[in-house]
Amino acid sequence: MNAAEEYLNKCQGLMDCVRSQMPAIQQAADWFAETILRGQMVHVFGSGHSRILVEEMWPRYGSFPGFNPIVELSLTFHNLVVGANGQRQAMFLENVSGLAARILRNFALKSGDSALVVSSSGCNVVPVEMAEEFHKHGVRVVALVSLDHANASTSRHSAGKKLMDFSDLVLDTGAPVGDAIVKLEGLDTPVAPGSTVGGCLLVNAVKAEVARRLIAAGHPPKVLTAGAVVGTERATELFEAAYDEHGRRLSAYYANLGL
Repeated sequence: MNAAEEYLNKCQGLMDCVRSQMPAIQQAADWFAETILRGQMVHVFGSGHSRILVEEMWPRYGSFPGFNPIVELSLTFHNLVVGANGQRQAMFLENVSGLAARILRNFALKSGDSALVVSSSGCNVVPVEMAEEFHKHGVRVVALVSLDHANASTSRHSAGKKLMDFSDLVLDTGAPVGDAIVKLEGLDTPVAPGSTVGGCLLVNAVKAEVARRLIAAGHPPKVLTAGAVVGTERATELFEAAYDEHGRRLSAYYANLGL
């Protein structure tokens, strides 16, 4: 078996792990759909490479309004690797206590909101404190972690808490300790991470179930859809309507700031 086949086989295991969590997927979808049907928002946060899963949820083809993607460039814009805006700074800032509270100070959070906080290790300070802050505001939190990796990792939170400690529900990407899933002869460190694959499977499974619930409630979502599927005019109409709805929903979180 070559390395690519081994990676794909391991990814099949990730899919099996996701499938085994169907009750949790359904529960997350229940909570998120309830929030969206109230006219409120599901806040989605991830730092580092977890940003990928935030953007997977919204906005992109096949997604719809109701999700508030919270992405800080200082924590995620590290593609330059070294120098200004490099990875060292992002990894440092990811463990600065108090930053999560300053980020959320920009939003007038509401009881009845819900949140998805993504962190493979569940141990870096900012995502842990983000979940902690959400809880303080009465926001229900779903954590998306790599559970084996999180359990094997040491928290940097001042009280030793992990993301799971401030979560009402936990979803597991199925990735192993260290994330990488392919071991090669002649190399003592594994390669090719799996958490993004498992995470994408989870967020899209949840997203599909949320859409099903919105349809059943008589409020079908405005889904971003390619012109190749519905025609250019309809695609443009959906994009504009979806972005307008997102703006209206989000404006409510600015209107009462500080009050």
